[in-house]
Amino acid sequence: MGTGDILLWLRNVYRLGLKELAALGRDPVLLGLMVFTFTVSVYTVAHGVRTEVRNAAVAVVDGDGSQLSRQIVQALQPPYFLPPRLIDRAEVDPGMNRGLFTFVLDLPPGLEADIDAGRKPRIGLAVDATAMTQAGIGTQYISRIVGDEVAAHLGRDTTGSLVPVEVVIRAYFNPNLDSAWFMAVMQVVQNVTILSVILVGAAVIRERERGTIEHLLVMPVTASEIAAAKIWANGLVILLAVALSLHFVVRLTLGIPIAGSVPLFLAGTAVYLFATTSLGILLATFANSMPQFALMAIPCFVVMNMLSGATTPVESMPLFFQVGMKALPSTHFVALSQAVLYRGAGIDIIWPQLALIAGQGSVFLAFALTRFRAMLARQG
Repeated sequence: MGTGDILLWLRNVYRLGLKELAALGRDPVLLGLMVFTFTVSVYTVAHGVRTEVRNAAVAVVDGDGSQLSRQIVQALQPPYFLPPRLIDRAEVDPGMNRGLFTFVLDLPPGLEADIDAGRKPRIGLAVDATAMTQAGIGTQYISRIVGDEVAAHLGRDTTGSLVPVEVVIRAYFNPNLDSAWFMAVMQVVQNVTILSVILVGAAVIRERERGTIEHLLVMPVTASEIAAAKIWANGLVILLAVALSLHFVVRLTLGIPIAGSVPLFLAGTAVYLFATTSLGILLATFANSMPQFALMAIPCFVVMNMLSGATTPVESMPLFFQVGMKALPSTHFVALSQAVLYRGAGIDIIWPQLALIAGQGSVFLAFALTRFRAMLARQG
């Protein structure tokens, strides 16, 4: 292929891409979905999905009625817990069964007297473990509160007497352990996967359903030019939406700082969009309509998001999933995004992820072009 052929190919890709942008601009449903996904969706997930304990319903069975038991009840304060509700022991099981309480603290009779006498009374804590995150973290909170109040009652520092050292904890990258910092950025990252597959796949299906694919067949363009145009046009729209979402929603509206280089992250996102849009074209070649495409695409990006390491570490998964997910670009993109946006990593750290994403995208594109050419041949 000579220089003239390359320039012609680039010119055709550019003009076909402008056609894609015009078609997307005339589709209010997809435009509305994109705006919602990178604004309202990010904001609501950041504030609505909490991994720390917040406003947990707690009840107390105060069988002691002592000064110590009252101090323990008063220590269960917002914003971690709702004001404690004093109940009888007979109300514990019905209340837990109806989901009225996440925690029920049972303070036995003679609690203060037993502690003053040096005995070790048992304090019961019933936990609704269906609220899994709150159950695990809230149990630690309540145990610490009870321990602190008992220590204050005895006039001693029990934490210092347990071990001969003092543990000083410093939380890096999220000093206040605020889940909104994590959820907002990861929601943007996950939305890139969903929208890139949907938009480019819908572009292919739209051509077939509206009959415009026949117009392309009579034009002097190739399958690679058509596919490349869909990739750059839809990828550019999503890349712009990501940049605007990070600035206006994450930074300005939510007030979440971004430690690393946004241009570097956007460059990595562009490489990732090359991979996911190629995957979207590949999936679209197997579908004859949007419902069929959706049935294939939904399981695909659900698995890519759920097992990418965005919500749970890849290292905590079984070995089979760890190996399998490394064959998908979403795992490497999440690692890249966390390194850049949370820890301020540079290109010297994330280049392996960039190389893997580009390589996997090339494989997707090769299969997509093969299928796309076959689809155009059948249409012709």
